[in-house]
Amino acid sequence: MNRYFGAVVLAVALLFGAAGCEKKSDVIKIGVAGPITGAYAKFGEQLVKGATLAADIINAAGGINGRKIEVVQGDDQCDPKQARAVANSFVNDKVYAVVGHFCSSSTIPASEVYDEANILQITPASTNPQVTDRGLAAVFRTCGRDDQQGNVAGDFIAKQLKAKRVAIIHDKDTYGQGLADATKARLRTHGIKEVLYEGITRGDKDFNSLVTKMKGLKVDVIYFGGIHTEAGLIVRQAREQGLKATFISGDGIVTSEFASIAGPAADGVLMTFGADPRNLPAAADVVKQFRDSGYEPEAYTLYSYTTMQIIAEALAKNDVTNDGAKLAKYIKATSFSTVMGSKAFDSKGDLKVTDYVVYKWYPSGGGKYDYKEL
Repeated sequence: MNRYFGAVVLAVALLFGAAGCEKKSDVIKIGVAGPITGAYAKFGEQLVKGATLAADIINAAGGINGRKIEVVQGDDQCDPKQARAVANSFVNDKVYAVVGHFCSSSTIPASEVYDEANILQITPASTNPQVTDRGLAAVFRTCGRDDQQGNVAGDFIAKQLKAKRVAIIHDKDTYGQGLADATKARLRTHGIKEVLYEGITRGDKDFNSLVTKMKGLKVDVIYFGGIHTEAGLIVRQAREQGLKATFISGDGIVTSEFASIAGPAADGVLMTFGADPRNLPAAADVVKQFRDSGYEPEAYTLYSYTTMQIIAEALAKNDVTNDGAKLAKYIKATSFSTVMGSKAFDSKGDLKVTDYVVYKWYPSGGGKYDYKEL
C-alpha cells in the first residue's frame, strides 16, 4: 500500500513537472536589442519601452495564440562587436524574432548572425541602406532610409535655406557618415558643393578647432550626420564662438537629451525625422498609456511598439513558427494595421511609404526645448 501510494505521488509529481516544462515552452521569447547603457542609452530605452508595452498589451489580451511574449533585452551599446555578441546570445536563448538593433553599425553585423540562424529581425531605427540592400531574407525596418532622409535634408538646405557655403560633418559611423554622404549627394544635384567635409570621433567633447575652421570658411549651414551627444556639443560650441550658421541634422538627435546638451543653442536647430506618430489617431490610446505612466513616447518609442505589433501578427498567422524565412514571406505579402497607421514592405524589407519631414527645435518654457514640424 505504501509502495503504491509512493508510486502515485511520483507519477503526480512527474505529471506536474512535465506540465511545468510545457508551460515554460509556451513562452515566446522576443529579443529587444540596442544601447541599453552608455552614451546612447536614451535610444535603447525608447526601443525597450515601446516593445515592452506592446508585449504587455498583447499578453493581457491573451498573448499570441494563447502563448505569452517574454521580452529579452540585449545591450549592444552601439558597438559592432557587442552587437554580434548580443545576436549570438539571442540565438542561444532561442528567441523567435528580434526588435532591433538601433545603430546601423550594430544592426548590420548582428543581422549576419540572425540570417545564419534563420531568425526574423526588424529594426525600428537603423536607416543605412546596407541594412536591407544586402538581400538578407528576414531583415526589415519600420523606419526610412538614409538616402530618403538625405534627399529631404538636401532639398531643404538648397530650396528653403538657399545655402551657399555648407559644411558637412559626420561621426565616421555607418549611420552618421552614410547620412552625411546621402545629403551631400543630394546637394550636388542642386549645384551646391560643400566647402568642408570632415569627420569627428564619437566620444570627443572639444570641437572648438572645428568651429574655428568653419568660421574661417564663413559657412552659412552646418549639416551633421551623427548622434545627439556630439551634435549638442558642436552646436553649443559654435554659438559660444559666435558662429550663427544654421545647424541641421537627422534622426540621430531626436531626443530631449540633445536639448539638454546643447542648452539654449538648441533654439532653431533643424532635423529630419518621420512625421510624429504621437499625433496619429491610431496611437492615441497607447500614447495616453505611456504618458499616464510618466513616460513621454518620443522618437523611436512608437516605432518599436509598431515593430512588436508586426512580429506578433506574423507569429500568430504562422502557427508561432521561429522560421524567419516563413515569417518574412508573410510580412512582405501583408499590410499591417499599427499604432503608426498602415505599414507594408517591399521585397527588400523596406517600407513602401516613408514620411520624412523637417522639424525645428524651440523653447517650450521652463528652460526646456521641444521640436515642431515646419
